[in-house]
Amino acid sequence: MLISTAGGNESQMEEPMSEKKIIPDVVLDCVGLACPMPIFKTANKIKELGPGQVLEVQSDDAGIEKDMPAWCRMTGHEYLGLTRHGEEYHVYVKKK
Repeated sequence: MLISTAGGNESQMEEPMSEKKIIPDVVLDCVGLACPMPIFKTANKIKELGPGQVLEVQSDDAGIEKDMPAWCRMTGHEYLGLTRHGEEYHVYVKKK
């Protein structure tokens, strides 16, 4: 399992991100969807969440590794990190 945090650099992590530490309020399944659909669906789904709630986005599109942190920077939501299970990514975003 590959673990990456908001900094995106695995070698500079102070404490590994663990899925057990992040309990999402909502899970969004984007497996099978190509760019830009995971980001589009994330943008729509996060509108349904309250401030501070966490969204887990599941995707098999490798572009999500760079797209989600960039989208979070643009929108002000907090990118919490990602875990990778084989070809599937689980990305965590906290609504501002």
